[in-house]
Parts: sequence; C-alpha cells; structure tokens
Amino acid sequence: MPQVAVYNTLGEKVGDMSLCETLFAAEVSEPSLHQAVVAYLAAQRQGTHSTLTRSEVRGGGKKPWRQKGTGRARAGSIRSPIWRKGGVTFGPKPRDYRIKIHKNVKRIAIRSAFSSKVQDQDLIILDSLNMSAPKTKEMVALLKNLKVDRKALFITADPEKNVYLSARNLPGISVTFSGSINVYDILLHDKLIIVKDAVGKLEEVFA
Repeated sequence: MPQVAVYNTLGEKVGDMSLCETLFAAEVSEPSLHQAVVAYLAAQRQGTHSTLTRSEVRGGGKKPWRQKGTGRARAGSIRSPIWRKGGVTFGPKPRDYRIKIHKNVKRIAIRSAFSSKVQDQDLIILDSLNMSAPKTKEMVALLKNLKVDRKALFITADPEKNVYLSARNLPGISVTFSGSINVYDILLHDKLIIVKDAVGKLEEVFA
C-alpha cells in the first residue's frame, strides 16, 4: 500500500496515511486514459450547430430566367448551393457527439489517473478543509502553505460551497467533490489535493 503524508491547512505534516493499492497504486493504462478523455471532451459538445439545405432556405421557387437565349448559365433556383445566400451542401446538423465506453474502461481510467498522480508525487492529502465563509485570501494562504504554485484540483467529500467560492477567482484552481470527479480534470491539473474524508469515499466507489 502506498504511504502518503497528511498535511493540515498550515502546511505542517500531521501524520501518514495508507492508500488503497487498487485505486492509488494500479498500473497506468494510457489507452484507457485516452478513451476516457476523448469521451469526456466529446460529451461537452452541445451539438446544436445547424445550417439550411437548399430545400430549407426561404424563397427560390421560381426559375430566375428562362433556360435558353439569355447567354447566362442555366439556373433553376436562386437558393442553389452555388448561389450567394443559397443552401449549404453537407453542412452541419444537430447531433449527439457522446461516445460510449465500457464501464470497466472508465474504472481503469480513474484508477490510472489517481495512480499516476501518486507516482509523480503530485498528490497531497489534507487533514481537513473547513471554511466558515468564502475567503479567497484564505485559499491563497492555503496554497502558499502547501507550496502549490501550479494548477491544482481540490477534491472534497461532499459539495463545499464556501471552498468553491473561495477558489473560483483563482486561475488554475478548481474544486470538485468525490461524487463528481472525472479523468480529464485529474489529468488537467498538475497537483491533486484530496481532503482526508474524501479518500474513503473514493476508495469505496472506485476500488
């Protein structure tokens, strides 16, 4: 079992913690990580883009000029795709971009993401994180105490409104909870800061 240090909000080591080997010491599967990230990014696309075909553009029911004798090219409608303000050929239509991946691949990807952070020593365990009110200054001080100067993701056991509000104005700092994590966010941030209470919930679900 991997052993990691536990810190308080002052950046002081207060003990050690054993992590679940299944979740935090698994073999990193890059193909599974790739599939999970591609599926996540695809699901973020709204897919509401739409263009009009020649049959949907208003007007164009009358032949603009007679077939022969004018010296101009033959034309049957002013809404032809080769005309200005005409229809669009093979243009985008509303669609669902979501990609289905096997649930086992999702689990392997989550385990790989957490394990990679442990291997790279980019995982920090916090003893507790309680904020009575939204204070960005307190969050800045916490990051300074933990010596975090890069993008970081906080994972709490349950949704913490004050923690979220304290961090939302800080560039590169994100806050989520154990029931709403995804592989993309874990890999996107350089440091992963998990509150001790959240570790048990993560191990219960994914291990």
